[in-house]
Amino acid sequence: MNNQQIMGLGQQYLMPTYNRLPIALVKGEGAYVYDADGNKYLDFVAGVAVNALGHCYPAVVQAVREQAEKLLHCSNLYWIEPQVKLAQMLVENSCFDKAFFCNSGAEANEAAIKLSRKYAKKNGFAQRYQILSMRNSFHGRTLATLTATGQDKCHAGFDPLPEGFAYAPFNDLAAVTAAVNDKTAAILLEPIQGEGGVLPAERQFLQGLRQLCDEKNILLIFDEVQVGCGRTGSLFAYQQFGVEPDAITLAKALAGGLAIGALLVKEKANVFVPGEHASTFGGNALATAAGCAAIGAMLEKDIPGQAKKTGAYFQKRLQELCDRFDSLQQVRGMGLLLGVCCDKPAAAVVAKCVEKGLLINCTAGTVLRFVPPLIIGEAEVDQCIDILEAALTECGF
Repeated sequence: MNNQQIMGLGQQYLMPTYNRLPIALVKGEGAYVYDADGNKYLDFVAGVAVNALGHCYPAVVQAVREQAEKLLHCSNLYWIEPQVKLAQMLVENSCFDKAFFCNSGAEANEAAIKLSRKYAKKNGFAQRYQILSMRNSFHGRTLATLTATGQDKCHAGFDPLPEGFAYAPFNDLAAVTAAVNDKTAAILLEPIQGEGGVLPAERQFLQGLRQLCDEKNILLIFDEVQVGCGRTGSLFAYQQFGVEPDAITLAKALAGGLAIGALLVKEKANVFVPGEHASTFGGNALATAAGCAAIGAMLEKDIPGQAKKTGAYFQKRLQELCDRFDSLQQVRGMGLLLGVCCDKPAAAVVAKCVEKGLLINCTAGTVLRFVPPLIIGEAEVDQCIDILEAALTECGF
């Protein structure tokens, strides 16, 4: 089928939950994807930070192929070898002690929310159940994680929302401190707000949160669903800030393209017992075998270090565009999670880039977001900049 045929069937049979661009992707290799009409695109969306190793990374493909021939699924009633190995890799390369696996970032954050309440009850704070998250945050699309998301537009139409959530301004330690009360069980935040506009936390803000949580005996949880697994220039984003949370949530890039999520916790937050939390497909053999291959490659080839180096070059090239185009205001981000803030809606630039063979996206309405595969080099960055410059010119930026 060609693009038009696939789009026609999709419009007939799929629920309209996405504003999809008018192309149907059918193949990917490295930093490039191809649509059903044979057009080639440089992919700087990467499945929204999922394909960190590029499309069809050989080690991941081989691991999936080999595992699919042995065992796809057997339930968590039994020990699963690749799940145990992936947990070991994550724990031994972080400050955490235990791992729980699920299927998505939203599920990982759901687990963190439940964990927060259980931690409070176990430590004698029966009245604590509230999760304090940040304005402009994004934590998922389930009803609880949607409520934890600090964006009114995401809440619209889904009332009544679950109880137990409160919000404070990002990077405002005084406001967060004032928002903590005798009901607060945990503070949940992204070290870099992705959907909120690629806005990094300030180091002093995170250090202040760590001190506050220690003083109040509440959990500090980092949502690293988008920023974890090498994207910021280290395996985990918290390592860039010198602040250790009590738990982090992971997903997206963790299995090189397969669906997976994880909650990593320090021993103090290791409070679940059998029967209190579970996931039928979480940590299945296929996904965790892919995870072992993906994380193994990141560690062996220092993919985070490559992302840091290429990210610095990319940030420099984006800043050059900011200096030339009046409507571009600021470059923000870290590693290979970068955003360019515009003074007007930027969706037209995204569409124009697609026409020219470049995939990027727009978040918060006015921020062009770039989350390319971490394996790209300066040549791919230069190609992106050339297309982006032409698109900005044609869109009158």
